[in-house]
Amino acid sequence: MSSGLAQEVHLARRHGEILSQRSELLQQMETYLGDKKTKKTWQTQAADAAHKRNAALLNDIEAAEKKLQERVYLLPDPDTLKLETLYWASIKESLPKWEQFLLGRAEVPIGFKKMKTTNQNISCPEEDLQK
Repeated sequence: MSSGLAQEVHLARRHGEILSQRSELLQQMETYLGDKKTKKTWQTQAADAAHKRNAALLNDIEAAEKKLQERVYLLPDPDTLKLETLYWASIKESLPKWEQFLLGRAEVPIGFKKMKTTNQNISCPEEDLQK
């Protein structure tokens, strides 16, 4: 009988150890699941924040692109516009002088020299080799 009693005591002690280990493991599992839940919540919040930030950046980029496209169709720089206006005024002013020449009815207007091509300034590389 004493051997049965000793075995009972041993089994009761072993049962206590197993229950203690089980309790410890359950506590570790609860801590792990709590940490995992916290981490998942943090990741969800980070993903939401990143999504909002990306959406804001995309809106900013689209707004900048729209401004750049609008600039393309705006009036040119005032200095460029002034030069263009002066250029066309100059053309309109000198057009009557050139009209007859352009129609082939007159010589080049006074003050403009006709370009002449001369063979004097043109030399051929073959002639240079013979010299």
